[in-house]
Amino acid sequence: MAGRDRVVHLLRQLERAACRCPAHSNTFHQGAGAVTCTVRKTDYAFEMASSNIRYGDGVTREIGMDLQNLGAQNVCLMTDKNLSLLPPMKAVLESLAKSGVKYKVYDNVRVEPTDTSFKDAITFAKNHSFDVFLAVGGGSVIDTCKAANLYSCHPDADFLDFVNAPIGKGKVVTAPLKPLIAVPTTAGTGSETTGSAIFDYEPLKTKTGIANRAIRPILGIVDPRHTLSMPERVAANSGFDVLCHALESYTALPYHQRAPCPPNPINRPTYQGSNPISDVWSRHALNVLAKYMKRAVRDPEDLEARSSMHLASVFAGIGFGNAGVHLCHGMSYPVAGNVKSFLAKDYSAEHPLVPHGLSVVVTSPAVFNFTAPMCPERHLEAAEILGADIRQVKREDAGAVLADTLRQFLFDMQVEDGLGALGYTKDDIPALVKGTIPQERVTKLSPREHSEEDLSQLFEASMKLY
Repeated sequence: MAGRDRVVHLLRQLERAACRCPAHSNTFHQGAGAVTCTVRKTDYAFEMASSNIRYGDGVTREIGMDLQNLGAQNVCLMTDKNLSLLPPMKAVLESLAKSGVKYKVYDNVRVEPTDTSFKDAITFAKNHSFDVFLAVGGGSVIDTCKAANLYSCHPDADFLDFVNAPIGKGKVVTAPLKPLIAVPTTAGTGSETTGSAIFDYEPLKTKTGIANRAIRPILGIVDPRHTLSMPERVAANSGFDVLCHALESYTALPYHQRAPCPPNPINRPTYQGSNPISDVWSRHALNVLAKYMKRAVRDPEDLEARSSMHLASVFAGIGFGNAGVHLCHGMSYPVAGNVKSFLAKDYSAEHPLVPHGLSVVVTSPAVFNFTAPMCPERHLEAAEILGADIRQVKREDAGAVLADTLRQFLFDMQVEDGLGALGYTKDDIPALVKGTIPQERVTKLSPREHSEEDLSQLFEASMKLY
């Protein structure tokens, strides 16, 4: 009976997905009347892709058996220098030893990777003819491992061949890759579920990435015990990534309004726009985050809260991994890429660093105030989930209400007071705008069209939060 109730609940959530706001008012279900892409300009279909996920307390002990089942003879085990000394890595190594799995460790992954650090990992992979890849760490480790797998299976490819346009060529991946298993140790990126690998492209001082379903892991091992090793600010910044993944994917341009319509399904992008299935995952992630994030950050021993945030990261990953993100992420890339001297607390990096989740969330009040007119119902629903009383709120006030709700949430979570506190001034805004423009893969999914002047105003509004 419980199973039937769950199915009915999910169907009702799907029914609610077709809201009445301008950006989402067209029906999601085109039916037999849908025209092929030879005639129409926007897409008429979406598809869902995600890694297999295995969740359980202590489930890491099964990894050795998984590798045996794959017939692995030479495993590439990637992590970073800090994690190599922590319990998650110890648990993985014990499992590999018990199953007699042969492996080589690469622990030179950079926190917030760059094109240079990706290339170093790719060279390592090319030199050892690995037949399986295993990533143990946060998004930086998992994304680096994805890139190493991709390019070692395409040894003659130029680095920019698979990098997202317009920075790279955005070529389609056609050759088969090796199996990749991901063991996430943070609760934020959702990289264990997605076909994306993000890095700082140093020549342009901005972030970009590789987006292709072919690079997603075949399996994500989600072991809640691993999140207990996260320091407070790492837990907070990881959670902010979950928050924005959920909010951005839920408010993204609907898939049937995204252009162009692909001439061949192989050309349909990984990030397709909001859709009724992603909506379920994104909304659920937001509900879980609202209940557990503050507890997870404030008490590292709260296993229930940290486990729930680990699952929320997976939920949001499935949501945004197919719907995509938009302005918060697009604007975050130059914020991280142009970092001057900011040193993030609780991170072991020896270089200036604006953690990804922080760079994303710092513009969120301004962004959602800007996008709200296009789908006010969804913005109001998000505000309500995060604790706002919306009973007397008018649709035209949706943006202000969600922005204020986010500001209070960030204040409670002790987030730095805007871009100014991260070392930026108004003089940096042109460079930040310039770094956002190439991020059209995500920014074009904003439900509201925007100009360079709009971006300038959003960055200016984000200089101070409180």
